[in-house]
Formats: sequence, structure tokens, C-alpha cells
Amino acid sequence: MPFTGPLEDRILIRELIEAYADAVMIRDADAWGAVWAEDAYWSLPEVPGHEEFIGREAIVNGWVASMTQYASMTDYAEPMIYIATPGAIEVEGGNATARVYTSEIYKDPDSGKEIRVRGRYDDELRKRDGQWLFTRRIYKIVHVA
Repeated sequence: MPFTGPLEDRILIRELIEAYADAVMIRDADAWGAVWAEDAYWSLPEVPGHEEFIGREAIVNGWVASMTQYASMTDYAEPMIYIATPGAIEVEGGNATARVYTSEIYKDPDSGKEIRVRGRYDDELRKRDGQWLFTRRIYKIVHVA
């Protein structure tokens, strides 16, 4: 079964996923960085220059650098649209795994062409001081149009 463990923890993890997506939409580095554990690992192996980041500071710096090419919602321009939907959340004590499907729509900064990307994150999370945080996120592109 793809959703197991205490409902309260699953809701908190879902809210963490949604906070991540919201921070992407408004391009808020502080909010985006707050979802990561200090010793987290983030990998987008199919995205050149984003193959591996270790530690929250490196993760946030990499994300900030990559997001400079997109407008934010607060710019009232054409921002990157980013939606995240959990396909599974499994909680066991203070550890959890999740599978999250993403949908991104953005203008290619070089060509101006609209790009639509569907992806999947395989996640590991840990509850620290009552707060769920991502400890490991690995992204796979599923479809590009």
C-alpha cells in the first residue's frame, strides 16, 4: 500500500512537499531551503550541473543559481509553474520514504519555447525535533514535451 504510517505524519510530509512546490513557484530560497535537513542529498542526474549536491547550503546554492533564469510569481511575468503530487508516503517511526510526481511548465531561456516536464522524485525523509525534512531527493525525468 503506497500510504502507510500515522496519518498526522503523512499530512505533515504532504505539507512539506507542498511547501517545496510553493517555494519554487514564488522563488523563495529561504522557504525552499527550510525543507532540507542540514546533511541532505539532492540529485538531478539527468540535468547537467545538477548531478549531485551534498548538504543544505550546497543544495540551496545550486537551486538559487538554476532559478535565476526563470521569473517568479511575484514578478507578474511568466514564471515556472511547478506542481508536486505524492504517489506514495510510507512512514515508519521517525523515517519515511515518498514518491512524488512533478509537473513543470516554463519558457526555455534560450529559445523562448514553452517546455513541459513531468518527473518523479524518490525521497527519504527524517523527523527531527518534531519536523519532517528531506534527507535525500533523487529526480528522474519521465516525459518532456
